[in-house]
Amino acid sequence: MFEPLKTTEDFQKAGKANYDAVVRAYGEASKSFQAIGQELNDYTKSSFENATRAWEQLVAAKSLEHALEIQTNYAKSAYENWTAEASKVGEMYQAAASDAYKPLEKAVKTHAA
Repeated sequence: MFEPLKTTEDFQKAGKANYDAVVRAYGEASKSFQAIGQELNDYTKSSFENATRAWEQLVAAKSLEHALEIQTNYAKSAYENWTAEASKVGEMYQAAASDAYKPLEKAVKTHAA
């Protein structure tokens, strides 16, 4: 086969493979970001419900000591939930980056071989 034509075909194949890898990577990133968005939405709803419940308890408190206990328990719980959620979302972002990179890594290894 004529050498320049062979080289052109190789470039076309490489270009298509790279395009396919980028599309797969974008798809993986999109799925991951949707999952992260849903997780944050669920956390927000839960936090709002917890805050509403704490407010209702504060309004019904009969003494200052009881109100301080309710507020202390709510603050501790809110902080623990927030740190757990931040850790979970951080892990989800890390997994998203890893999943999105895999198709690109595979394409690079294929062309390097």
